[in-house]
Amino acid sequence: MSKMEQFSYDNGIVRKFAIASVVFGIVGMLVGLLLAFQFVFPSLNFETPWLTFGRIRPLHTNAVIFAFVGNGIFMGVYYSMQRLLKAPMFSKTLSNIHFWGWQLIIVAAAITLPLGITSSHEYAELEWPIDIAIALVWVVFGINMFGTIMKRRENHMYVAIWFYIATWATVTILHIFNNLELPVTLFKSYPVFAGVQDALVQWWYGHNAVAFFLTTPYLGLMYYFLPKAANRPIFSYRLSIIHFWALIFIYIWAGPHHLLYTSLPDWAQSLGMAFSLMLIAPSWGGMLNGLLTLRGAWDRVRNDPILKFMVVAVTAYGMSTFEGPMMSIKSFNAITHYTDWTIGHVHIGALGWNGMLTFGVLYWMIPRIYQTKLYSVQLANVHFWLGTLGIVFYAIPLYWAGVTQQLMWKQFTPDGFLQYGNFLETVTQIIPMYALRIVGGLLYITGVFVMVYNLLKTTGAGKFLKEEFVEAPALERHVPHKGEYWHRWFERRSFLFTVLAVVAVAIGGLVEIIPMMMVESNVPKIETVKPYTALELQGRDIYIREGCVGCHSQMIRPFRSETERYGEFSKSGEFIYDRPFLWGSKRTGPDLHRVGGKYPDSWHFNHMLDPESMSPGSIMPPYPWLIEDDLDISTTEAKLKALQMLGTPYDDAYVQRANNHLQSQARSIASSLNTDGVNVENLENKEIVALIAYLQRLGTDIKKDQ
Repeated sequence: MSKMEQFSYDNGIVRKFAIASVVFGIVGMLVGLLLAFQFVFPSLNFETPWLTFGRIRPLHTNAVIFAFVGNGIFMGVYYSMQRLLKAPMFSKTLSNIHFWGWQLIIVAAAITLPLGITSSHEYAELEWPIDIAIALVWVVFGINMFGTIMKRRENHMYVAIWFYIATWATVTILHIFNNLELPVTLFKSYPVFAGVQDALVQWWYGHNAVAFFLTTPYLGLMYYFLPKAANRPIFSYRLSIIHFWALIFIYIWAGPHHLLYTSLPDWAQSLGMAFSLMLIAPSWGGMLNGLLTLRGAWDRVRNDPILKFMVVAVTAYGMSTFEGPMMSIKSFNAITHYTDWTIGHVHIGALGWNGMLTFGVLYWMIPRIYQTKLYSVQLANVHFWLGTLGIVFYAIPLYWAGVTQQLMWKQFTPDGFLQYGNFLETVTQIIPMYALRIVGGLLYITGVFVMVYNLLKTTGAGKFLKEEFVEAPALERHVPHKGEYWHRWFERRSFLFTVLAVVAVAIGGLVEIIPMMMVESNVPKIETVKPYTALELQGRDIYIREGCVGCHSQMIRPFRSETERYGEFSKSGEFIYDRPFLWGSKRTGPDLHRVGGKYPDSWHFNHMLDPESMSPGSIMPPYPWLIEDDLDISTTEAKLKALQMLGTPYDDAYVQRANNHLQSQARSIASSLNTDGVNVENLENKEIVALIAYLQRLGTDIKKDQ
């Protein structure tokens, strides 16, 4: 028999991540609540650039995903991994570098995003210096995790560890390839991929950021903390094997279902749809594995708020992973896409799956590392019902709003005209549903404050166990015995297991992305499509800075309702110079792909200054600073040279005289505005002129018959 070895679990790093998760969770939810209020009370944009919806929406999503959930992941991983492997973390120094590095990244995001410093890619908006910092901190986490696995005292790696390994490996791949970009300045870059190719890579990343950051690590937490809280083993070891390998193989293929009916080639759309439908099987296998662990223990569930949090979390996971494949069916997607249904869907995952599981883990774990009992089971129950009702009041109104939007967009009169030709009619109709969403958000965050009070009282009554001393036998070489399940062989070989996981997730990405990059026929060229002028490019970057893509799409799908409303449907060849692509995910405002030439320059000027003057009842915020601030043209040449390097056909002569051309085009637009009665000093030097130039260019490169 092996000699017993004494060592200690590091609870200090667990507590740090727990505190960060709760603090940043509250911050992220408060920003989300402000966004919800802005839909009902547009004046809460405060006519200041740092608090407008377009700029703080990515702050909300990044805070919830990477600050709240991210810190929650690391909290659970550092707690469970040490105990599953019977070993302390590989390096306390690396643990602390990981913690403080991650928090500095979050602070950097909180500063740069409201300033409009963004790459515009969904869930990957941070600019290139922060992307590099994320990569470095993620590598530190990986070294610490794999170092711990290598020095473990447990031969077999439990299923939670499998999911942690797949998370680390896949997020590494996704982060690197989606953030291949060419820096222009310290706070500006252009992606290597353009147009349709950029869209495919982004949603290969975007969908799988949800899969491998918001799902697989939390499945690992479910497999550890749910059996612990229930005090019974997971329902089925063999089902967990099927769940793991099927999930990581299939998930990576599903990204194109975010781009149905767009300019993405049909083969890629169909591939994404097919694998999305297959995804139901492993996802529900995992859900059932979790819920069936509680078989025969439902009396305990009724009386234990921790188990109730976990049951709702696993149920929300099942709902999300059923709804996602349904939304990948083209006929269903035609109803839900670009509507608030999508927002309801993602919040079932964020508030239900991630949020409720995080709360359950905190309620279970904090009393243990403080060597005491939970201060109040009754308050935990209050939190549970506030959170559950908050999710219901949040999601149901948005599902209702989504169906209402799409039905109104598609409604024709008996004479064949759009019944709601004014897009704003479809917005004002759902304001009451936005108000109900606020109720849901208030209920949910009130529950979080109840939890904070409960946990503070719990920690005050206990004594923190920073180093938890334990003992376990040294690792012995395992001798296989007759009848041992074949998968046990892989579980003892961490390096081989990691390689196989990487191969499983890489196949789908390679099959989808390589043909899009290598086969020219996937993006047919259109001769009349030309690069943006210097002024239009600067205007496009202002559009990106202000987060306009958060409310406006630039993708007209081949539906009669859309071509009647907006114009000719979008072609893939129109986007070959778009870095980044700006197809959008939701229409709070109308699509803008054919807005060029639709209105005079003065309409755009007045619309940006006071949206209601052009569109009575509009909930769009005003942008007075665009009229007050001078356009920075010092970066023009650097931007054009960067795009030249990426293949945009600017000739050297144009690059050298770009600012001269920019100023000439700006004077022309300013003259048009002056003719229409706009009198602003030095108007030709203002940012608004560049934005107008960009908007007037949109959709004008092709003729109707192309």
